[in-house]
Amino acid sequence: MNIRIGNGYDIHQLGQNRALILGGVNIPHSLGLIGHSDADVLTHAIMDAMLGALSLGDIGHYFPPTDAKWAGADSLVLLEQVKQVIDTQGWEIGNIDAVVVAERPKLKPYLLSMRSRLADVLQIPVEQISIKATTNEKLGPVGREEAIAAYTVALLHHKP
Repeated sequence: MNIRIGNGYDIHQLGQNRALILGGVNIPHSLGLIGHSDADVLTHAIMDAMLGALSLGDIGHYFPPTDAKWAGADSLVLLEQVKQVIDTQGWEIGNIDAVVVAERPKLKPYLLSMRSRLADVLQIPVEQISIKATTNEKLGPVGREEAIAAYTVALLHHKP
């Protein structure tokens, strides 16, 4: 098979005294995401989609939260390592489609910056990454502003 599709999902709780980083972009907000690394749910979901497309597990397998080595890690550095795994397997990214779900802050002003940062790390044109932002209409933990979630799909194709 010359193409593979993977999906990814991540959610992290919001809390005080943490940076809000999405797609490698530091977004001004009174709350940030809590996690072992920088808790960048968007980048984590993208990594899971890429790994899942090739049946290579998830990011917890490569960067376990029990390993102090990854404490506070920049998720873009982790993404670069996942990209190397994909490259080594002989695959490249066709496109990535993502949705970030957050009540606040409004993310539209940051979407192009996120796409650009991710495209740079993945060494693909920015046009191959789509990121949309939506709310959860005040429902569930995201709607109550307790968390932010991201869903992604990645299409990989075998290098010619």
